[in-house]
Amino acid sequence: METRIGFGWDSHVFKAGVPLRIGGMTLEHPEGLAGHSDGDVLLHAITDALLGAVAAGDIGTYFPPDDPRWKDANSVIFLNLALEELHNAGFRIVNIDTTLVLAAPKIGPVAGEMRVCVADLLGIDMDQVSIKAKTPEGMGLDHVAQCHAVALVERTIEADELKSMSAVIETQRQLEDVVEDLLSSVHGVPKKRTIAPVYDTEDIT
Repeated sequence: METRIGFGWDSHVFKAGVPLRIGGMTLEHPEGLAGHSDGDVLLHAITDALLGAVAAGDIGTYFPPDDPRWKDANSVIFLNLALEELHNAGFRIVNIDTTLVLAAPKIGPVAGEMRVCVADLLGIDMDQVSIKAKTPEGMGLDHVAQCHAVALVERTIEADELKSMSAVIETQRQLEDVVEDLLSSVHGVPKKRTIAPVYDTEDIT
């Protein structure tokens, strides 16, 4: 059985006046994470880990940070596209291991609930998801949240049986249609008529 490993990392600065979203949950805290989307550092890192495992680019490839459609977008959209890429490449998740690095809030009291939430979003069992937290002692990063994520995946379909996203989506318009379907179904945003270029390897921040 072929297995692969993907690594993801993300970082966002804290900002007053926005909700704190981590792992698909809204946490009680006076500040949230600044970002073009909802700033969910955990889901962003997992998304990049899954995309990396099947060499499918990164978040910025599909969701450019200068595209107004992704302003305040729910990061579940990004995660869903990564899962689609993973499945179309013929792989499934074995387990996800993550480490959050932030001074506050404390993640320990909500780690169990967060694992359940992330497992549900990924369509896997809770015991396949690990969420740990560390403080950035001596690093001067008390106003920043970071996340490291590793994804172990295994092949479920042989390569000659695959119909990958690159084969299915032959034009830029078709790729945009997939992205807009996700945006419409998860975030409730109406589809647009005109299509702008989508490829940009800059990370979404």
